[in-house]
Amino acid sequence: MPATRRTSGGGRPSGKQATLSFNHRVTKSVPKSIKEISSAPAKSPLAKHVIHAEPDVKDEVDTDVEEKVLVEEPKHIEPERKKTEAELRADKITNRQISQYWRNIESERRTKRLHQEDLSLAEKVLRYWDVSSEYGPCVGISRHKRWQRADRLGLNPPVEVLAVLMQEEDKGTRGIEMAYMDNILNSTVVTTN
Repeated sequence: MPATRRTSGGGRPSGKQATLSFNHRVTKSVPKSIKEISSAPAKSPLAKHVIHAEPDVKDEVDTDVEEKVLVEEPKHIEPERKKTEAELRADKITNRQISQYWRNIESERRTKRLHQEDLSLAEKVLRYWDVSSEYGPCVGISRHKRWQRADRLGLNPPVEVLAVLMQEEDKGTRGIEMAYMDNILNSTVVTTN
């Protein structure tokens, strides 16, 4: 049976394709903060001279006062959040306990991990945590949030991992929250010609 075609205008094909119109307007939502900035009058000295033929002394004094007020306001300091019970337990974990935890993991293997010899103990523990699938996916979520989610779900994540995360955050180690797999997946490929 031949394929049927829909037609308009009395059952016979018109032979013309409908034209596309790009005249409609597509708008995107703009955050409120950007709207306020763009709608606010220009306060730069150059813009004031362009807008007004004569400089207004009153406006200059007002801007100086506003700047002084901004400088004199105290900075808002966020209160420190309370630590959870798990974080308090993790604070009590010593480096020796973390080393023992890693030795137990290594003892389950048949051979030594040769590709990780140059990594620190903390990085080894965290990479093992990244690939432990029983605690859920590691891509797209920070290590700390993944640990908390696994704890909430009753999966009993190792407190040693949380201890390592907290120690590395205190040291200020860059990129410690992002899983190593996330780094690999987000990296760009460099091609050579």
